[in-house]
Amino acid sequence: MRIQKILATFTIAALLLSACATATTAPETSAAPEAGAKKTYADMTMCYPQLGAESDWRTANTASFKETAEELGFKLIFSDAQQKQENQISAMRACIQQGVDVIALPPVVEDGWDAVLTEAKNAGIPVIIVDRSVSADESLYASHIGSDMKLEGERAAEEFNKQFPDGAKILELSGTTGSGAAVGRAEGFRAKLNENIEIIDSQTGNFTRAEALPVMQAFLKKYEAGTDFQGIFIHNDDMGIGAIEALKAAGVKPGDLFIVSVDGTRGGFQAMIDGWFQADVECNPLLGPQVAEMALKLINGETIDREVLTNETVYYPDQAEELLPTRKY
Repeated sequence: MRIQKILATFTIAALLLSACATATTAPETSAAPEAGAKKTYADMTMCYPQLGAESDWRTANTASFKETAEELGFKLIFSDAQQKQENQISAMRACIQQGVDVIALPPVVEDGWDAVLTEAKNAGIPVIIVDRSVSADESLYASHIGSDMKLEGERAAEEFNKQFPDGAKILELSGTTGSGAAVGRAEGFRAKLNENIEIIDSQTGNFTRAEALPVMQAFLKKYEAGTDFQGIFIHNDDMGIGAIEALKAAGVKPGDLFIVSVDGTRGGFQAMIDGWFQADVECNPLLGPQVAEMALKLINGETIDREVLTNETVYYPDQAEELLPTRKY
């Protein structure tokens, strides 16, 4: 009887231990989903070292990011590099030290980013290349989002091909030397331009009205409008507006020359209404919402596309007056 009582005691103890073990493991299982909770916009800090404020396009691009941050509720660390690469690199390094979640970089030029992109990668901070492109190894950044600059140049060339089937001589007002926009637009333009259309001169206006004005003045001293050249390809609307000032001062009238610009800003639409631009190739600056969405996916470890292009078109004078009031930039 004594042995039976001892065995019964051990059996009860074993059952109690088993019940205790089951009770302690259950809370660990229920805590797992909490650990895997996704981050929201409120958890995100984005660094945006803007390249400058050289044009209406760039001003609209800046506004898009600031407005998006306010609407969605993420923290935006913004800086203006005044079109200097060294300022952008310094701003990126400051953001890396602060431990931001993501960097969105609109590069002023294509080359020279490998070192700072490597620093960001080593710090575990993904970088999204915005608008213009970089020549760095693709493994150093997460994605590029923006326009196809080469396609923009091709679209501009097609307008000249249609206008001058028998050939012509034209000028080119180029963007910032070494920038992805200027390189892509020039390359695409030359690739599609008919052989009987000759680019007799090309100079940079650095994407600004102020610098385009003296360049156009110098062109007009060297070449006679309408005789020595019949058209101008201009890499952005702000340079186009600067060029128009020089053309007016020289006595050139709207429609005397065939002018195609790039951007599709309100200023460009007004130039079409006034008869100066015969076409304006769109380049959309309102990238804030798309970049923010991509950034949130990145910090949550989700898959994103390596290359995201904006949908864009070509605008003409017959549309300009109707569409101008709806333009956001």
